[in-house]
Amino acid sequence: MNHTWPITTVSDAARARITTARVAAAYGVPPLERTRLAAGLSARLRQCLNKGGLWFCVLTVADGSLRVEVSPAAADGERPWSVTALCPEPAAGPVSEAVAGDATALPEALLGADEDTALVLERLAEQEELVAFHRDELHQTNQGVLALHAELDAAGRAQREAFAAERAARREAEDARRRLTFLADASAALTASLNHEEIARLLPELLVPEYARTADVWLFDAEDERAPSVPRPAAAVIAARTGRPQYAAARPGGLPGVDDQPPSALHPGRPLLCVPLPTRSAPLGVVTLTPPGERWNPDDAVMLVELTRRAGGALDNARRFEHNRDIAETLQRALLTDLPTTPGLRLAARYLPATYGLNIGGDWYDAFRQPDGSLITVIGDVTGHGLHAAVMMSQLRTALRAYAVDGGSPGELLTRLHTFLHHLQPDLYATAVIARFQPDEPVLTWAAAGHPPPVLRDPDGRVRTLDAKPGAMLGIPLHQEISDHTVPLEPGSTLALYTDGLVERRAQGIDPGIERLSAALGAFGGEELDADLDGAAERILDPMLSDSERDDDVCLLLCHIDGGI
Repeated sequence: MNHTWPITTVSDAARARITTARVAAAYGVPPLERTRLAAGLSARLRQCLNKGGLWFCVLTVADGSLRVEVSPAAADGERPWSVTALCPEPAAGPVSEAVAGDATALPEALLGADEDTALVLERLAEQEELVAFHRDELHQTNQGVLALHAELDAAGRAQREAFAAERAARREAEDARRRLTFLADASAALTASLNHEEIARLLPELLVPEYARTADVWLFDAEDERAPSVPRPAAAVIAARTGRPQYAAARPGGLPGVDDQPPSALHPGRPLLCVPLPTRSAPLGVVTLTPPGERWNPDDAVMLVELTRRAGGALDNARRFEHNRDIAETLQRALLTDLPTTPGLRLAARYLPATYGLNIGGDWYDAFRQPDGSLITVIGDVTGHGLHAAVMMSQLRTALRAYAVDGGSPGELLTRLHTFLHHLQPDLYATAVIARFQPDEPVLTWAAAGHPPPVLRDPDGRVRTLDAKPGAMLGIPLHQEISDHTVPLEPGSTLALYTDGLVERRAQGIDPGIERLSAALGAFGGEELDADLDGAAERILDPMLSDSERDDDVCLLLCHIDGGI
């Protein structure tokens, strides 16, 4: 005998279980074995119903045994379940009736066959209701989870967009800070110099390679007419003519404040940014740049235009400074006196303009004769620097010579200069020392007004500072009568007059410098001074100025007595 039931519902499972129980009873399976068979089959069918899907229950009776097998309809890898019971007796009645039964009597037979079956059906119904309830709750929970996921996704997207915007803003702020820092540092470096050639050399060094691949500075008045002219890009020529930045490339650059031009014939494969170097009147030149990459960032281009504008101002200031310095130095050198020759007295003078800053124009020396035959030597320093100081120095020099024509001692001449300067330039002051050598008199008469004291070397090599009380500075709002001082002179004596640029250092003051000058003067032998006074002046200057940037003019006047005068 063989019979198969498809199992999809609880009723199918109950029908298969009841039929199996009837067949087992019909074939004389003992009650205990039937109970075990029914319980095992019930448990297996319950598992199948929980898993779902289509299952088959196959009942087979053959060779004195009853075998029940439960297997899935689909071959999903799960092994069939089976149980076997012995049949000691053949069927007492027709087995077909036990298998088929009457459809209307199935519920009664089910309840009567096994009380456990009814309980199973009841529990299965309850479980189905419970499963339906939980399935509905699970569906609602799933809908809530889906809605929550959607909200979380939206919040995540908003957060990612906010983070991206924050990173972009931080990156933009960092780039702006970097540009401003570079612009400030580069501007400070450019304006720190007053040499236009150094500024023109420094500008490319600042820009390459971070902001430009190459940088060429074209200064209009720096080209040598004797050298062949260098071809310039058309955009650079337009920038020079119009005073506006130009961008030459195959595609428009769209840079703020920059005009677009066709690509350069000289450099067709590279974009060019040509920025004029502006001044108050007209551009001094043009800076031609190539980008470090494919093209410039617009903000970088704005920064480059601003830096070039500042470089133009620095170049203009340097040119004006150099022009004024050259005029002042030319004027001052033109006014320096050719030293007179006097029997028994030799003079040597040195003037060195300042090499740092516009600090030339205030120092001077002079030597001339008075009507009585006396020789006046003077060295002085006008406060301030530049062209104005040089002009004032020339006026003082001329006034002193005019006053000396009428005679007068060094103190009287300085007193007249003081009154002259106070009325002529009440806000300008000067210092000076005047020394007078009289013929046939071995006496030096001198007077000082706010100036470093003269240094006198005796024939035996001893050096002393003539530090008698000097007068106040010339031109101050104070009435003063400047006194004369005298000191004996011997043949072989040497007097050194100088300005503060020779001896004064900011970190040390003036006294150590005077001591160094005294030591340098005392180191000479008398025969050296007799033989080469000009060389002695040079040998004094070299060690005295070796530790200085020479940010002030330097004057030195040596007066050496060979014999009686």
